Amino acid sequence: MVSRREFIAGALAAGAVPTATWAGLGDVRFVTAAQDLGGAYRLFGMNAAGVPVFSVPLPARGHAAAAHPNAAEAVGFARRPGNFAFVVDCTSGAVVHRLHSPEGRHFFGHGAFSIDGNTLFTTENDYEAGEGVIGVWDRSAGYKRIGEFSSGGVGPHQICRLPGSEALVIANGGIETHPDYGRAKLNIPMMEPNLAYLSPEGEALEIMELPWAMHMNSIRHISVRGDGLVAFGMQWQGDRAQAPVLFGVHKMGEEPRLLSPSAEDHAALNAYVGSVTFSADGREVAISSPRGSVVQVIDVDSMRVARSVGMPDVCGIGANADGFVLTSGDGHVAGYVGDTLTPVGEHDIRWDNHMIGV
Repeated sequence: MVSRREFIAGALAAGAVPTATWAGLGDVRFVTAAQDLGGAYRLFGMNAAGVPVFSVPLPARGHAAAAHPNAAEAVGFARRPGNFAFVVDCTSGAVVHRLHSPEGRHFFGHGAFSIDGNTLFTTENDYEAGEGVIGVWDRSAGYKRIGEFSSGGVGPHQICRLPGSEALVIANGGIETHPDYGRAKLNIPMMEPNLAYLSPEGEALEIMELPWAMHMNSIRHISVRGDGLVAFGMQWQGDRAQAPVLFGVHKMGEEPRLLSPSAEDHAALNAYVGSVTFSADGREVAISSPRGSVVQVIDVDSMRVARSVGMPDVCGIGANADGFVLTSGDGHVAGYVGDTLTPVGEHDIRWDNHMIGV
């Protein structure tokens, strides 16, 4: 891995000036946050194999990032409940903008850009009202906040834009929190998670809710296929031994389809799905459980586990042309192709929860 200074120096020596696009950074396919052994936080860019290409410092711990669709720019979000985000110019390593949530709001760690990249949407908590909101930020005005609208539920976590559309899908986890109580969960007996499909103006296009028997299954992380199929992973808030199915897929206008796992595969997740990622061809979805130290690959047509692999503290998942790339909290990176787990590298850092595709 080269530093930002070495990368720029090499490009200048070759007579090429780095551009402000992702292509100007080389084969960068993923961005992910991490913490080094000294306690410093960084944002890494990785190639398709999971090899770090660059890293830039972050002012605090990041959870996930939103990669701009064109510019080599990423917005890193503080871990919940954080009230700041930081915009990193990945060609220079500079933090070019800092976003602060308004009074009475905090970020939930995720965001998504509009098709043209001019608008950023962020998942937030209106914690006095106990309701979720989506913050709207104008990139052309230096990421000025220009509005907000209801997330369609409580505790919005991951947000994605439907491919080829301006419509948004939000995983409303259903859990009410308040910064005065840290990360305490305040409404477990009455939580109501959902998938909310919204227009970029906040109009509710569709709300998908699961049966009440699953109401303590917090819908947290999602991945979207090219045709608009949404894969969602859940985290059970009740007795782990009684956890229902933790994964499903849904498409607007259709009924959700839930995973049909064996008892062994279900138990292996330990009531928790940490990341969800479609394969490059969209036929499979990989889900991770850092609690269970396992990754399962699901065949979308049959909604059954096709294969699984153990990896301590695994959470981050990226998709490439061959299969998947996995990262763990103990610094490991591995490729998972077919039934084979191949180490890519071991680093003296703690990878955070998510790999975001560029």
